[in-house]
Amino acid sequence: MTALPQDTEDTSFVYVHKEPGPLRRAAPWVLLGLIAAALIALVFYLGKDMAGRPASFTIYKVNNGWLYFLGFLVVASGVLALTSLIGQRVGIRRTGKKITYSAVLGVQLTHLFLMLVVLIAIYPLFYVVLAAFDPKNSLYAFPNFDAPTIIQRSGLLPSFSGLDTENFAKLFDGVQIPAWELVLAVLAGAAIAVLLFTAAVRRIRRAEEGATPTQLWAGRVLVAALVILIIFIGPAQFTGAGTESKFVLSVRNTLLVSGLTGALAIVLSTTAGYAMARLRFPGRFQTLLFFIFVQMFPVFLGLVAVYALMYGLGLLNSFTGLILAYSGGAIAFNTWIFKGYVESLPISLEEAAMVDGATRWGAFTRVVLPLSGSMLVFIFLNQFIGTYAEFILANVLLTGVEQWTVGVLLKNFTSGQFNTKWGIFAAAATLGSLPIVALFYGFQGYFVGGTTAGGVKE
Repeated sequence: MTALPQDTEDTSFVYVHKEPGPLRRAAPWVLLGLIAAALIALVFYLGKDMAGRPASFTIYKVNNGWLYFLGFLVVASGVLALTSLIGQRVGIRRTGKKITYSAVLGVQLTHLFLMLVVLIAIYPLFYVVLAAFDPKNSLYAFPNFDAPTIIQRSGLLPSFSGLDTENFAKLFDGVQIPAWELVLAVLAGAAIAVLLFTAAVRRIRRAEEGATPTQLWAGRVLVAALVILIIFIGPAQFTGAGTESKFVLSVRNTLLVSGLTGALAIVLSTTAGYAMARLRFPGRFQTLLFFIFVQMFPVFLGLVAVYALMYGLGLLNSFTGLILAYSGGAIAFNTWIFKGYVESLPISLEEAAMVDGATRWGAFTRVVLPLSGSMLVFIFLNQFIGTYAEFILANVLLTGVEQWTVGVLLKNFTSGQFNTKWGIFAAAATLGSLPIVALFYGFQGYFVGGTTAGGVKE
């Protein structure tokens, strides 16, 4: 067998582009037809139940509505056809290549479908935010035949005329804030403002990646202020009569539990993941398989066992028991993630450190951990967000209102048969989601990089 010279290329494998077949080209149109048929069937059966009787809910009927809908379809189809034709001409003129009209039309239909999906996903969030400002403390918007638009007349959107902040005010009723906590809150707000301003300036100037000294100090001030506030805020500061006045306390409880759970998850998963990646000991492979096996079962299957264990240890209705329960469930996934990341690091770095006199623990703490900063942040944030939104375990283990997390408090607003507080529920859900939104937006790069880093070998 003769080897090819190094300065020549093997051209035996050449990629040849093939146009999609008729079945593949027809697939999007078939899918569109099925969606249209499903919508027509849904409209046809909306007014009837399973027995063929009229349904128990109200359907808003518009006289000659099918004519308006048909006219809307004609106008929308005309606009879509015209924009596709313009897009085809502009594309041919700019690129000088042959562009078919059907290709441009397909791209526009794809974009239109994606925009509709986004609107459908955002609509419930938008509706909950509007319900938070509804003084009637209701989640429902009934048809209003005096409204100016058909969307408001049909009840898809409530009236914007009577919106106020009454529901939000009830969440802070009777909250007493000492002067030192107010100073820390001002410092935290100033740090957030500095971080947002510097981030906006760097984006405008298209600066290189990496935090500036100003951002580092602002981040440290923000973290220190938040930690002090979370630790020292107590139930005695919340003197309101209703459970809604304990909202800030529930947020503090949730942040405390999620923060400690994230820190404990880092300690457990990094040590276990490093041992699985670098050490060879009997039962290692079986332990990894057991971790995978544990992930197949949902959390609620172990509720009875967890409750019995916490009852035997005397940890019911305590943050300690809840943190231990959360941390135990986080070991398997985070260990696998960190194990994969450690295996992607060159082992020669640790060997060089041990040649210079470092122990295995010293190589772990002084070589591996400093190189795993992004992975540590990912593990912390992943565990923090997972426990922040958790409800089942918290509802079983926590019974006192002063120990409730945000999820348990929100459930309390909707547990009454005749006094369901939907408006307060929507206001609390809106404010309670802000920490998660801020964390995810500020550290979204770690989520993407951390998820892939554990499965890539370099």
